[in-house]
Amino acid sequence: MRITDLLKKEGIELNGPSASKEATIAKMVDLMAATGNLSDPEGYKAAVTKREGEGTTGIGDGIAIPHGKTAAAKSAGLACMVCKDGTEYEAMDGQPVNLIFAIAVPDNSDDTHLELLSRLSMMLMDEGFRKDLIACTDKDQFLAIIDAKETEKFGPAEPEPSAKETAKVGYDILAVTACPTGIAHTYMAAEALEEKAKQLGYTVKVETNGSGGIKNELTDEDIANARGIIVAADKKVPMNRFDGKRVLITKVADGINKPEALINDALSGKAPVFRADGAAEVSAGDDSQEESAGRRIYKDLMNGVSHMLPFVIGGGIMMALSFLLDAGNVGSSFGTGNWYAAFFNKVGNGAFAFMLPVLAGYIAMSIADRPGLAVGFVGGWLAKEGIVFRTYKGHFALLYPELSGVTLVSAGFLGAMAAGFIAGYLVLGLKKLCSHLPESLEGIKPTLIYPFVGILLIGIVMTIINVPLSALNKVLYTALESMGNSSKVVLGLILGGMMAIDMGGPFNKAAYLFGTGMLASNNFSVMAAVMIGGMVPPLGIALATTFFKSRFTKRERQSGISCYVMGLSFITEGAIPFAASDLGHVIPSCIVGSAAAGALSMVFNCTLRAPHGGIFVFPVVGNWPMYLVALLAGSVITMILLGILKKPLSPEESGLGQ
Repeated sequence: MRITDLLKKEGIELNGPSASKEATIAKMVDLMAATGNLSDPEGYKAAVTKREGEGTTGIGDGIAIPHGKTAAAKSAGLACMVCKDGTEYEAMDGQPVNLIFAIAVPDNSDDTHLELLSRLSMMLMDEGFRKDLIACTDKDQFLAIIDAKETEKFGPAEPEPSAKETAKVGYDILAVTACPTGIAHTYMAAEALEEKAKQLGYTVKVETNGSGGIKNELTDEDIANARGIIVAADKKVPMNRFDGKRVLITKVADGINKPEALINDALSGKAPVFRADGAAEVSAGDDSQEESAGRRIYKDLMNGVSHMLPFVIGGGIMMALSFLLDAGNVGSSFGTGNWYAAFFNKVGNGAFAFMLPVLAGYIAMSIADRPGLAVGFVGGWLAKEGIVFRTYKGHFALLYPELSGVTLVSAGFLGAMAAGFIAGYLVLGLKKLCSHLPESLEGIKPTLIYPFVGILLIGIVMTIINVPLSALNKVLYTALESMGNSSKVVLGLILGGMMAIDMGGPFNKAAYLFGTGMLASNNFSVMAAVMIGGMVPPLGIALATTFFKSRFTKRERQSGISCYVMGLSFITEGAIPFAASDLGHVIPSCIVGSAAAGALSMVFNCTLRAPHGGIFVFPVVGNWPMYLVALLAGSVITMILLGILKKPLSPEESGLGQ
């Protein structure tokens, strides 16, 4: 869909007045109504006004893009007004606005408004284009200028295939991308596959399983007509729909780094046939597609982690805020000394309490499907509480935390992981045993047999293995607490470096999970070293693109700006495009910088009670001024190493000679 398809002459005003922001918005609503695209102008105005209340859409450089998603819009539409002398709009840069593009999108629409915002924003970055629009005096010419710029920026319009053609041909390639956190890797892999397929001349549709849910979901018709299917995922995704189709299953990083190889392999006809019962038929001599036991374990674990993280992050930040709000209290009631701090503390602790049961539950569900969920949840709770059978006052008894005179140690993160895997395989065993039962009993398996027998068995198992796991957890916690300064520095060095090795991969996730596990044990220095190690790679790269411009292309320097935001937000994945294009120089530079930052965090005795948030949770960081120093030091080290290791590009390659 192109901008000129949505922008009608009736919705264009080339000599708009200078007025207040409210009057300007009212004029834009009138222009939108003139196109016949609104069923309720006041409803659209309310939607636009509500959006402005969340933050101005005056983005600076004389541009405003007010928008509203509302039932008042019949279909996606645009209206535009040029204010040659400028008009007040409370823009971010405080300057008057000359160009206003209003967007209207129906409630039941997809992300059309986001696509329009993205296209408009990118086109309007060109100062010459803005000046041409402002100077224009003819609506036909105005539309022609926009169409020419859109063609230059995004290529000519491609005719939409007819329903008949789509039904007959379908897509050459279907893909599903997913990573444990569903933030960066998921969408980067999707973009890489889409771009490479387009370059190779193939049609492609990519379903993303991100943190916001499934987008661009594959239909049965898509699957039936596809020539090749790629699943690039590090967590469980719905697979039974591919029964009988050849499916190439790989990790999400391959979708980012090897899109061409994946597309060629998927279309070669050598991928194994996926069977819904888990069996896979592999072509003769090609066993590379079979998933290793280690990778299956990793995916099961990451399925638990991806569902656990919202509880950890939300609960952890809530608890951190409770301590910030109760900063004057130094007693045992720290975090609950007043009613508002107590509220945040109680809710945060409630969310945090779900961490281990959810981890175990979704590991088990990944292994045994839905019947494993309840069994895993119970196992995770038993691990969290550390419930065991022991001799007590001369009698054999079940001991639990509330029993007077008994102090039990939680089996912690290790216990929850063990509970998840044990529960999953217990339920798989039950499924096999029950497969011999008469079909008349099929209905009671998931409602009675699996939950009752599964929970009974996991209860027995966990009360036994909680004894060694609780002891191990206590030893680990005691060892961390008793570490001398030099040992803590080494630990910070290792954890910080791990965060930069694969930027969201297994090493990164292992370090992060260790940090969150230590939060549950009230050790806050580890999480501080982990987060700072994850913030350094994108920040160090961003600094390098700013101060060593000749080492980067023009496009890389533009991407470097977004790395500032991602680094400060603790999104390590922002560094991946740079690492993928120059692995030998970028990864070592980032590892050294992150390791140094992690070590310095330990040297300065910095602590962090929140498991995420980047610079936005610095107010709850213990010794935050020195934490900032450690972050800056690690980022500068990465920047300097990149400046030394990366060779300067030619003026033509860097775009600095133009």
